[in-house]
Amino acid sequence: MAKTLSSHPAIAQLQRNSLANLVQVEIERMILDGELDSGAKLTESTLADQLGVSRGPVREAFRMLEEAGLVYTEKNRGVFVRHVPIEEALEIFELRAVMDLYVGRKLAAGLSTSAIRELRQLADAMEQAVKADNARDYHRFNLKFHDRLLELAGNAKLTATYRKLVNELSLFRRQNLTNESMTAYSREHRQIVKAIAAGDPEAAGQAMYQHVMNSRERTLRNYEQKQAAERASAGKPVAAVEA
Repeated sequence: MAKTLSSHPAIAQLQRNSLANLVQVEIERMILDGELDSGAKLTESTLADQLGVSRGPVREAFRMLEEAGLVYTEKNRGVFVRHVPIEEALEIFELRAVMDLYVGRKLAAGLSTSAIRELRQLADAMEQAVKADNARDYHRFNLKFHDRLLELAGNAKLTATYRKLVNELSLFRRQNLTNESMTAYSREHRQIVKAIAAGDPEAAGQAMYQHVMNSRERTLRNYEQKQAAERASAGKPVAAVEA
């Protein structure tokens, strides 16, 4: 009997890898959209049933998600959505700010008209999401905007490192998305695009740096307010968090 195409070892391996990539993308979406909370345990069998696949692609997807900084494995306990302490999150914001300073300066040194038009379109899409009070769409376009800035900078190593840092901050960044903050972020995005289009490296770098540092301050403020509310409800004295 002749072998079918899918029974060929190389083809079968390719199919498994492609399926694992699809599973990884879907689980990543569930984490970034908040469907899977920080600290939640991920079970191979449950996700395999939910996604209609075998456990093998889910197991491989877990490995890729761990490399991306979204999950971690505890021996004899399983796989969990990563929890980032506030102190580490603040450090990540600072590192991102420095990286964005470089990206802004580099892009302002020379970017094509079509690339600038693309960035403006993404800024427009975010503004429309703000008007519709649609935090999910805003979050999606925001990620695409910053990721596109990285791609245009043309530094593959920086892009890979930055993406991992962004993933680690996903929980905090979702919590920052109120209509007020999204409106402020949209103004900052416009300033970034304006400085890049003007060919002003210093202004572009500073606009991107300050954008991230503003997000850091909002994250700290939100965390302190949440902690204060929890302490008040428990009848405990309020303690501020040091930056």
